[in-house]
Amino acid sequence: MPSDPISSCEFDSNKLILRLNMTIQGSVAEVTPAVDRIMAVVQDMHCAKGKGNEIELALQEALANAVVHGCEEDPSRNVQVCVACDEARGMLIIIRDPGPGFDPKDIPSPVSGENLYAEGGRGIYLINQLMDEVHYEKGGTEIWMRKQ
Repeated sequence: MPSDPISSCEFDSNKLILRLNMTIQGSVAEVTPAVDRIMAVVQDMHCAKGKGNEIELALQEALANAVVHGCEEDPSRNVQVCVACDEARGMLIIIRDPGPGFDPKDIPSPVSGENLYAEGGRGIYLINQLMDEVHYEKGGTEIWMRKQ
């Protein structure tokens, strides 16, 4: 991992109004407190005016996926969260996990066929619906989410 993950976030560092980098343990119990901490900072900085609910739910889903699938719920493994915001480009959230990665094209749509009744598989769908831009890097071990 680069020493300064924000530097790779496509944001002009002179115009950043929010810059946050944190690490959480790979435990499901860490997800909600981390989301709460991040959203408190985001709202204090007025980074996502009127978009907080969408960002919060996408962040919750992405962190849960990183902990459950990337860390296999092992608290000795960590998830890194990078959040940046500027007025021109909006908010960028990058979540990195130590897992083997995945190909998002291999995830079946949860809104068709028998997948409607599946217990899981809706997180990525929700993230894509809630955020303006979503893509994966490093073989699926990083999710980049942007909200204007």
